[in-house]
Amino acid sequence: MHPPAQPYDERLTAPRSWWLIAFGIGVGCALALLPLGPVPMLGGLVVGGALAAVCVSAYGSVRVRVTAGSLVAGDARIPLEALGEAEELDEEGARAWRTHKADPRAHMLLRSYVRTALRVPVTDPDDPTPYVYVSTRDPKALAAALRAERSASR
Repeated sequence: MHPPAQPYDERLTAPRSWWLIAFGIGVGCALALLPLGPVPMLGGLVVGGALAAVCVSAYGSVRVRVTAGSLVAGDARIPLEALGEAEELDEEGARAWRTHKADPRAHMLLRSYVRTALRVPVTDPDDPTPYVYVSTRDPKALAAALRAERSASR
């Protein structure tokens, strides 16, 4: 019997400053409607701020998980059998792989406000995707969870 795999579950939440920007958008909408009176101004504040907050929340709700023999990165579920050895990327390496080293065929779960990442080659010969790039705040823990899940599923 194999020991349970090391769990990994990370939500790539948006930074706090983005919530201030969402509030600022609401204020901007309110100011744009100010000439129409106080009720439209209040509506602009509420509706504009709420729409901006929904956008920030949706963008910052993406999850990265290792579960049941798969790497789940956003909407993608990739079986570990189709993946090679993970490469942990520090800030400089992550920037290189999302800019000048990037392959347009790669699957990228990219969040610019997360400075580190993990790059995992796709070894499935039937898949044209060369690698998976996943923004993560803890690439060491994600790589360890992938290794643990791979060894537990064998």
